Amino acid sequence: MGFVRRQAITAALTANAIRPLPGFRAGIPAFFAGWITGELAPHVLGLTVADAAAHAVGPRRNLLGLALAGVSSAGLAYLIRQSRQAVTEAEDALLEGLGVDYVEQLDAKPSPADLATPWGRVANPFAFGRAARKAGIEVHRDIRFAPHGGRGLLDVYTSEVTPASGAPVLLQVHGGAWTIGKKDQQGLPLMQHLAARGWVCVAINYRLAPRDPWPAQIIDVKAAIAWIRENIEEYGGDPDYIAITGGSAGGHLTALAAVTPNAPEFQPGFEAADTAVQAAVPYYGVYDLAASTGLRSAELMRERFLGPRVFKKRFSQASDVFEQASPLLRVTADAPDFFVIHGAQDTLVDVRQARAFVEALRTTSKRTVSYAELAGTQHAFDIFPSIRSQHLVRATERFLNWHWNQWRREHAAPLSTGAGDPVASSSRTT
Repeated sequence: MGFVRRQAITAALTANAIRPLPGFRAGIPAFFAGWITGELAPHVLGLTVADAAAHAVGPRRNLLGLALAGVSSAGLAYLIRQSRQAVTEAEDALLEGLGVDYVEQLDAKPSPADLATPWGRVANPFAFGRAARKAGIEVHRDIRFAPHGGRGLLDVYTSEVTPASGAPVLLQVHGGAWTIGKKDQQGLPLMQHLAARGWVCVAINYRLAPRDPWPAQIIDVKAAIAWIRENIEEYGGDPDYIAITGGSAGGHLTALAAVTPNAPEFQPGFEAADTAVQAAVPYYGVYDLAASTGLRSAELMRERFLGPRVFKKRFSQASDVFEQASPLLRVTADAPDFFVIHGAQDTLVDVRQARAFVEALRTTSKRTVSYAELAGTQHAFDIFPSIRSQHLVRATERFLNWHWNQWRREHAAPLSTGAGDPVASSSRTT
């Protein structure tokens, strides 16, 4: 491929990352093109500059190609600057949702290093194995939690600093449009980060549509929560504290599990199990499967994909099933604390779904609601360590650290007998 053609393609990809192609049909190709270019903008910029330098002098010099490279470089620099703003966007969301003094409730206030761009990890974003070894992370693989072959397996992440007991637990639910995906393909940056800080992280498979249509997926998530309650002490986890996270379809399942604790319709055969979670962090989730918001994008998703592929039912014939599956319509006053994260330029899941869900939570829930809407951000931005995803990993850690400390204080209080009580003293200093 010639220099001019390479630079023309790079310029087109960069333009799409800055302003994705609109429309339902263009959403998927716009996502793939924009996601890779936007999250790997530093790498693409480096390659572009090197390519231009090699063609800047001598007989290979091509003014059109150099002009395209210049335009691309400017666009890529803009994308890098925009992705670095994620630290401010996420921190502002936490300050708004948790209060300006939330940092006082953390184990330690964020240092300049915590808020800086993590260039070292971004430089080689796919070095998951090396990062895990460096952090002393151990993965206990392929543990059975449900009788569904490979789809009923989970992995447990611990590390050298995992306590013998009482560690907070994070459940990671992968995405993939409810039809594809595996437990070891998503959420790795967040799980490795938290496991290295003493959390016990659990990543699950679940049955996939269309072979296993809805509600098999949420049933399996609930079964995994029940498994954690019964078994996580073996790995050092606290069975009474479970936070849940996931992206896309995993974000939908995260939100739905959080707002439907112990819902019998999603717990056939284990109705008595406690499937409540204490906190939820859905990334770019789907919240309006019934298209109750009237968004055209939600209607198209419902009619062209969810109905025929995931539910195997038409909305006109089973509207109640779609409504039961919509987190937006299941919010109650008892919803747990939420940190909702969504990209403003998500071409697969309209950001207005996230806005509607957050509004419903803030109107109805008694708990805190934090919402980070990330400028210029596509779907699936957290799959590998990028500038933006690393800032959100750290922001998620701060939210969960705050929540874990709050939860311990709340649950230690009934055991306290006064200011001199050892439990009370300990809970105030954690």
